[in-house]
Amino acid sequence: MPRGGDAAVEASEHLLGPPPPRGGDGSSLGMVMVSTGVAVLGSFAFGVAIGYSAPAEAGISRDLQLTLSEYSVFGSIITVGAMIGAVVSGQIADVAGRKGAMRASALVSVVGWLAIYFAQSASSLDFGRFCTGLGVGVFSYVVPVFIAEIAPKALRGGLTALNPLMIGTGLSVTYIVGTVVSWRMLAMAGLAPCIILIAGLFFIPESPRWLAKVGRQKEFEIALQRLRGRDADVSLEAAEIKDFIETIDKLPKAGIQDLFSRSYIGPVIIGAGLMVFQQFAGINGILFYASETFVSAGFDSGNLGTILMACIQVKLIARRSISIKFLSNFLTSCNLHYNSYHSQHLELY
Repeated sequence: MPRGGDAAVEASEHLLGPPPPRGGDGSSLGMVMVSTGVAVLGSFAFGVAIGYSAPAEAGISRDLQLTLSEYSVFGSIITVGAMIGAVVSGQIADVAGRKGAMRASALVSVVGWLAIYFAQSASSLDFGRFCTGLGVGVFSYVVPVFIAEIAPKALRGGLTALNPLMIGTGLSVTYIVGTVVSWRMLAMAGLAPCIILIAGLFFIPESPRWLAKVGRQKEFEIALQRLRGRDADVSLEAAEIKDFIETIDKLPKAGIQDLFSRSYIGPVIIGAGLMVFQQFAGINGILFYASETFVSAGFDSGNLGTILMACIQVKLIARRSISIKFLSNFLTSCNLHYNSYHSQHLELY
């Protein structure tokens, strides 16, 4: 009978998979980290887009002579674009691939930022803001999916936690930079993460799971090998991915109407209700118009309040990401101990 420590190691390998062998240059994690770094530029662009309207409000309203209602439309229309982008994001990611979806989202965002930069009227501003919303909607889905699909099991939770961290970082950076540059220059700054993302996508592999799903076998093996390192044995992971995809393909296809069946209606109401009530809290109203909100509250300038809000935002997002990582590690440890205990008792019988 194996000792407790050996059983724990075996249980760990069963849950997380054997650790990938490292090449002499440590390349087994290098490409995963680079690919994640490129992908989370989409998360950063997400934060920049939702944070843009707060520091830009005074300058845009003054230069283009916008009324309060016209600027309110400009600030909020991003949510309409994001809603549409989120609805179609799954289909885009399945047809064009994860990289293709991120590239399309970045290109649409570039169009939006250029429209805002050259805007001379409210309609041009609204068009640009709507386009950035479309990009945000697609990014919100495809970035975490891509990271989860390329990351090894042991790193998946920690790497996907970078998504909300970078959204908060992009938001806070925009708040701070917006206090020292004009609204047109801030729009140009919004182009930077999108352009870097488009360029970076040429140097990272596509999601192996998507390649396997669409039957591109050779590219699937090459992408998985690049992500795990040239000296890594990826045969076991490749077989697991193929088995998983085959299993999913054999399952009956679900439709929208299935969500309203007796088995699922309860969880659907709870899940959707939580998201609805989260939005009803009004956080977007604070984020989109933070600068003028502080002025209305009695600040001489919205800049100080916006900077303070940016600093608090980063702290809260970082703390949330640490909490998620801690909870992930805690649950993994509980699973390992349970499997170790269970395996020992099975051997006794």
